Amino acid sequence: MAKKIRKTNPVLINLINELKKKSYENDAPIWKDIAERLERPLRNWAEVNLGKIEKYVNENEIALVPGKVLSSGELTKKITVAAWSFSQKAREKIERAGGRCISISELVEENPKGKNVRIIG
Repeated sequence: MAKKIRKTNPVLINLINELKKKSYENDAPIWKDIAERLERPLRNWAEVNLGKIEKYVNENEIALVPGKVLSSGELTKKITVAAWSFSQKAREKIERAGGRCISISELVEENPKGKNVRIIG
């Protein structure tokens, strides 16, 4: 029988619970999907480079990474990127392109229905 690993980071636990609650309240299945992805072991979390965000996300959309954003590649579009964490260089490149770096919980507050959000990773 596989050993069940429990999350210990209180910020992460609160985020997962908040995502599930918002999914139910706003009839937005995207938040439940993200909560389930964040419940996985850390080694299975997404690590997404800016080049991939540049390729798959349009300027009027929001990129959502249930994991970490890394700096490889260039970003030329003004995109809002929400993620659990950002490398320092990725944050600098996004802001230099005129975009924004926000946390997943900030995204839920700004966009409770999850419209125009593209999950990357």
